[in-house]
Amino acid sequence: MSTSSTLGRRVLVGTAAAAALVMGAAPAMAHHCFIPMYSLNAPTSSNWLVFSAEDGAGFGGYAAECEGAAEAGYDALRAAGMPVGIKIFEKMTIGDPKHTGRMNPNGANGVGLEYFEAGSGLPDEMVETWIEGAEGYAC
Repeated sequence: MSTSSTLGRRVLVGTAAAAALVMGAAPAMAHHCFIPMYSLNAPTSSNWLVFSAEDGAGFGGYAAECEGAAEAGYDALRAAGMPVGIKIFEKMTIGDPKHTGRMNPNGANGVGLEYFEAGSGLPDEMVETWIEGAEGYAC
């Protein structure tokens, strides 16, 4: 792989990661927290706004070259023990420290309820890992 190709991929990963931050920022205006999802096959509800890692990459302008590459991205996330998406409850804010005066004791731990304000890098890391896995797959 050439140096310019490697540099281009790093720029793409960085751009998509920044988009993942935006992905979380818009809903965070009203809802400051999210829940990591380790499966995209969970039951759906109109109460939840769901973003997959692939959605996050798409916000940054990245699309996997083929279905195999997209699946390789998800395989990379699973191998790293990372979530494959995030969900945000749309009806109300869960565990709101602004109203209760404290964060959920299980919050901001990289596993359960995460707070955008607590500087969680999980959405960025999720998208970066997905892109790297997708990029490593030969279509």
